[in-house]
Amino acid sequence: MSGRKPKVLEDVAGRNRSSWRQRCASSIAELQSQLDRIDKNSGGLPSGDKAIADMARKHLGAAREAVEESRGLGAVWMGSAVDRAWPNIHKAEEAVLRLSPEDELCWWGATVLAKAEQHLGESDPRRALLAEHLENNDHRLHKDFKDLAVRTLQAANECADAERAKVRTFRNFLLASVLALATLAMLAFVWGLVSPETIAEKMCFYPNSIRTCPAGSGTAYVPSANDVLLVEFVGMCAAALAGAISLRNIQGTSTPYMVPMALMLLRLPAGALSAFIGILLIRGGFIPGLTNLDSGTQILAWAAFFGIAQESITRLIDQQGNRVLENVRSSMRGFDAEPEAGRAEK
Repeated sequence: MSGRKPKVLEDVAGRNRSSWRQRCASSIAELQSQLDRIDKNSGGLPSGDKAIADMARKHLGAAREAVEESRGLGAVWMGSAVDRAWPNIHKAEEAVLRLSPEDELCWWGATVLAKAEQHLGESDPRRALLAEHLENNDHRLHKDFKDLAVRTLQAANECADAERAKVRTFRNFLLASVLALATLAMLAFVWGLVSPETIAEKMCFYPNSIRTCPAGSGTAYVPSANDVLLVEFVGMCAAALAGAISLRNIQGTSTPYMVPMALMLLRLPAGALSAFIGILLIRGGFIPGLTNLDSGTQILAWAAFFGIAQESITRLIDQQGNRVLENVRSSMRGFDAEPEAGRAEK
């Protein structure tokens, strides 16, 4: 059978989509089916409710467009698709709650309360009022408290969107740092290529008046950009090894921003630059008792040491990354730690 597939089928049958797009698409399909069911079961919504339903469908349409939006570097960097999809899905979710009939409304209370506890914290007054009402009403949401539930859900959704935006900002900071450090490491190599006596020679030592460089030694050896490249490469490899070991402390994430991967990438140029600067420090006599290295192997060994040493800095960034990720809460997360929104009010 040819022709365009129904909207719900399009939402759930998408191919070649990233995980966040799949999650958005399934949420869109679920909300669309709920809107259609409410409209059908009610035998026609009143004019006021019909306006809410029409606006909800517009929100779902905007979310669909965001899910299918092009995936260029600019869109990935700005996060425009994510920031467009989830807020529109949340608005449609709030509309479904507003339109839910009384016989279905009673079970919305636990859902809204759970989301409020995840994103708003125990000190939020809306969450507290909703929790008190549910406790006194056999955990059922009364129609007189529907507006409170909608406003609580709206606040929780806004916090969830803000949490996601913070992750994107942190990811962008990491990628900008990776680019900056990689550029500096590349500039050092290019400088060594253009003017070996200025940069590459600084990677060499002179034990017993014999020139010893990372890539070669001897009175006839001429320093080159290969010496800089070799030092940076060894430092980068050492940093990668240290980063692989530190993976045990990095948690995964359901956000679309791949922060753990960015944290790993940061180590590579950081290790290269650490090795380069570390050899310069030894050459300059900055480290007491260590002024001359006897062989190219020793130089590379120290380059590896400095490449690993960058872990003391990047580990602090890992900790900040974990804190950012821990504040992004979903239905699969527990309530062991209070959300940032709740902590900020204390």
